[in-house]
Amino acid sequence: MYLSRFRINTARPGARRLLSSPQSLHAAVMSSFPHLPPTAPGTPLPPSEGPRVLWRLDHNAAAEVFLYVVSPDRPDLTHFVEQAGWPAAAAADPDNPGWQTRPYTPFLDRLTHDTTWAFRLTANPVHHIRRKDDEPTKRTAHLTPVHQIAWLLDRQERCGFRICEKPDSKRLLPAGTTHKKAVHHGDRYELLVRDQRNLSFAKSRSSNTPGRKPVTLVTVTFDGRLHVTDPDLLRRTLLHGLGKAKAYGCGLMTLAPLPTTGKQAP
Repeated sequence: MYLSRFRINTARPGARRLLSSPQSLHAAVMSSFPHLPPTAPGTPLPPSEGPRVLWRLDHNAAAEVFLYVVSPDRPDLTHFVEQAGWPAAAAADPDNPGWQTRPYTPFLDRLTHDTTWAFRLTANPVHHIRRKDDEPTKRTAHLTPVHQIAWLLDRQERCGFRICEKPDSKRLLPAGTTHKKAVHHGDRYELLVRDQRNLSFAKSRSSNTPGRKPVTLVTVTFDGRLHVTDPDLLRRTLLHGLGKAKAYGCGLMTLAPLPTTGKQAP
C-alpha cells in the first residue's frame, strides 16, 4: 500500500478544470495506475475484499490544495504534474518528480490499541428516509453539523476508533436536543466539522443529455482526535474508506501524530 501527496497549482487552467469536476478528477486519479482498468464513478466494482484506490482533496487555503491518494500500487502522477503542477520545477530536480509517495504498510503495521491520533476525513454523511409509507426509502444528505457529527459517532466503534472527548473544564457549549428532538452533544468531542460543499455535476460527458439528472453530493471535512479501539478494524477503515461517494473524493481518513506539548493528550 502507498500514500501519495500532490500539491495542485491552482493558477493553471488544467487544475481549475480538475477542481471543478469530481468526475474528471476521479478519472485522472485512476489513470495513475497503468494496470488498473478504467471505470467511471458509480460503476460496480468486481467482488473483492482487497483495498481500493481512495483520494481526497484538502483545501488548506485558496492557493494551497493537496491531493491525497491511498492505493495498492505505486501511482504515476506525471500527468497531474503536466496539467496541474509545476512541470519545469519537476524537470529541473531529478529527485523530485512533483509529488511524494511513501509506503503505507509500515505505518499501518505500527497502529496499536489504546493510542491517540489526530485525523482528517472528508465524507458524504447520508441517511435514508421515507416521506410516505408507500414510498421507497431515499438516500438524503445530512445538512447540519449536529447530524453530521451524529453520523460519524454512529460509525466510530465498528470502524475501530472512538472520538476523543474534551475534559469537562474545556466544554463551553452544553449538550441537549434540537427543536426536532435530535440529540446534540454541544462541544463534548475533540471534533470540528468544516468545509461543507454542495456539489452538482454530470456523471459523465456522455450523460450530458436533456432530462438526465446531475449527480448531487454534500461533502464535509472532519478534523479531530481519535482513540484506537481496534487496530484491525481501523486499518480496514483506512484502506477501504468510510461512507459513500468514495469515487468522488470521500471516505479517505488519514492520521497524524498529535503535537508534542509536554502534556498528555486528552
